Amino acid sequence: QVQLVESGGGLVQVGGSLRLSCAASGRALNDYALGWFRHAPGKEREFVAGISWIGVRTYDLDSVKGRFTISRDNTKNTVYLQMHSLQPTDTAVYYCAARLGLASSGYSYWGQGTQVTVSS
Repeated sequence: QVQLVESGGGLVQVGGSLRLSCAASGRALNDYALGWFRHAPGKEREFVAGISWIGVRTYDLDSVKGRFTISRDNTKNTVYLQMHSLQPTDTAVYYCAARLGLASSGYSYWGQGTQVTVSS
């Protein structure tokens, strides 16, 4: 089992920045990819970014490329999502997730989510 706890969400103005963190515990994360998803009201949940154990990154959304950066610190079992130039369309609950191998779906473990609200 893997437990995931997100933090760092909040209210930010358009153009601002936030850094989300997700602390993992429960088992060794060797070979586990960590990912970030978001779910906005009235929309389907979407994969934002993922990172493998060795640091290979993937971003599915064209809208976040160049603005969001995923990273991880394996010594702290923590994954981060640095977000810049935030827009109202980035408003959502952001979830951290884990799975064996890097992919944009099929994640087995999920955090409880952290709200990000971008005000205009």
